[in-house]
Amino acid sequence: MKKVKITVLETTFNKNLAEKYAAEGLTACTYNTVGQSFISNGWQKPAGLCDNAWKSMQEYVFALSHGGKNFFDGWLKDENVAIISCNDGTRPVIFKIESLD
Repeated sequence: MKKVKITVLETTFNKNLAEKYAAEGLTACTYNTVGQSFISNGWQKPAGLCDNAWKSMQEYVFALSHGGKNFFDGWLKDENVAIISCNDGTRPVIFKIESLD
């Protein structure tokens, strides 16, 4: 089984949705920061990674660790990579997930 690297690429904030639905003062997520990376054994959430982010990516991490690839029918340059966002609709965090040799 391959190890999988998870890297925080970007934190975003949807101001329009936040103004309409979120509590006053909500900002972009600060749980994980851009450039931060984690290593997963393929089935276990790495320490320090947001629980909700893990729920959004765990099936891709598991698949990559077991040799899965090309999740998006060729629209990514590297078939051993998945670009995933967490499930927070007003302030999603974007992650790069890649299998390691």
